[in-house]
Amino acid sequence: MKRMESLTSRLGIAGELLQFFWQNKWWWLTPMIFVLLIFGALLIFAQSSAIAPFIYTLF
Repeated sequence: MKRMESLTSRLGIAGELLQFFWQNKWWWLTPMIFVLLIFGALLIFAQSSAIAPFIYTLF
């Protein structure tokens, strides 16, 4: 339990969210959240770079 509190204090809101998922047995939901965050970051990055034409071909 001490390890979880240390992780929560270091990660802030993300740590609290992970702790909430773990306590409510929603641990299976965390990979989906990470994939959505990575996908969002890719879209934001692609709007302002030379990689944009290649990203558009995926859709």
